[in-house]
Amino acid sequence: MEFKRKLYRRGSSFETTIPMPILLLLDKSKKYNVIFAYDESANKWYIKFEEAGGGKKGLDKRL
Repeated sequence: MEFKRKLYRRGSSFETTIPMPILLLLDKSKKYNVIFAYDESANKWYIKFEEAGGGKKGLDKRL
């Protein structure tokens, strides 16, 4: 099981917080997605980072 969230500097109280020591090696000038993955056999959660794709989609792109 996996789900993806955007990584951004501030959010509402309902968003997930990633501790800064985990983010130290990321390039702060780029945008990332955080992927939360659950390994059922090990009964553990893992987090991965992927660079976010370029450009905005939908209505935001036209604004």
